[in-house]
Amino acid sequence: MYLVGAEHPHKVDARRLLERAVAERRRLVTDAEVLQEILHRYVAINHRDAIQPCFDVFLEVIDEVLAVDLTIVQRAREIVIGHRDLTARNAVHVAVMRQHGIAEILSFDRHFDGLPGITRVV
Repeated sequence: MYLVGAEHPHKVDARRLLERAVAERRRLVTDAEVLQEILHRYVAINHRDAIQPCFDVFLEVIDEVLAVDLTIVQRAREIVIGHRDLTARNAVHVAVMRQHGIAEILSFDRHFDGLPGITRVV
């Protein structure tokens, strides 16, 4: 959202991270919860007109969108109970990562720091 949204302190850094990942030909994946977050945010701030452009930019650079199903949500439940600093949404992301053997996350959120098997790339 930093890439297409209003000015934000992370906007330039987000672009730099994405450009580096693309230049390195890294496989970029996300989960469906991220798309739900985009929907939620733009509806909440009454900028529905920004939803499609944001989806377009996002899906152009993403190689795959991973599903969030019952197994993921159950794993997220276990994760969030064991890590009180994590939000439910972040626990879903971690559950997806663990389910698919993903060890790195492009995120400015420090709550991912220190989680076993997860490296935050900034």
